[in-house]
Amino acid sequence: MSVQDDLTSIQRCLDDLARSVGRLEQQIGPGLEMRRVRTDADHLRDSVALLKEAAPGLTTPRRPDLVPIPDTPYDTSLWTDSDDEGLGARDRRAP
Repeated sequence: MSVQDDLTSIQRCLDDLARSVGRLEQQIGPGLEMRRVRTDADHLRDSVALLKEAAPGLTTPRRPDLVPIPDTPYDTSLWTDSDDEGLGARDRRAP
């Protein structure tokens, strides 16, 4: 069974759960316990929706926006106050 099939099965079960909770609420009536059960069922539905969004392979991967980089040289005044980090000190050689 694929991930998509499993998530669809879970969604069907949650739909059945919501219908059962609705019927039970009509029989028992509203109350704190019924509100908790309904809230828990809604949380499950929300969690599965988040899982569908996060599941790998279910959605096509979004290509990151491309940022054009100009061919013109950068202004050297941008680096006047910075050190050559990672290149070592100016008066010494790297080992």
